[in-house]
Amino acid sequence: MQIEPYALCYLDAVIRLSLRAWTPVFDSIQKAMDADVYRSFYPDNWRVSQQKAVEDVCAAADTNVWVAVDAGSTVGFVVVKLHSEDSMGEIYMIAVDPDFQGHGIGGALIEFALDWMKEAGMSVAMVETGGDPGHAPARHTYEKAGFGLWPVARYFKKL
Repeated sequence: MQIEPYALCYLDAVIRLSLRAWTPVFDSIQKAMDADVYRSFYPDNWRVSQQKAVEDVCAAADTNVWVAVDAGSTVGFVVVKLHSEDSMGEIYMIAVDPDFQGHGIGGALIEFALDWMKEAGMSVAMVETGGDPGHAPARHTYEKAGFGLWPVARYFKKL
């Protein structure tokens, strides 16, 4: 497995693997969230908004994107944003193809991103994820990489 800079030729594969990887996450979110609030967030199906989010982040000038490639297949990706005013790097988006999860690819992408942040002069790294059961594997991966939890409570109410 190699980690390479993102290029437009990877976009379709990145979208496909991210939607596959995030299916159990969004199933979990839907079960955990009030149905009306969930529909407000994802009125056209979560896949539509997530595909747009991936497309946007891959094209954004303020992000750095890398892909994990194994035997010619795109198996994961990571997106980093730098917040220079806070000397903080953020793992903004990350996904590993479900067929390749559990093989250390997520950890390798995180390690690569952390090294890159440090070389860019950042002194703190941040990653955000959900507290629902569908995000448990992500939380485990982040904790294994040395991230510490900052407890936050975020509430939503449909108006």
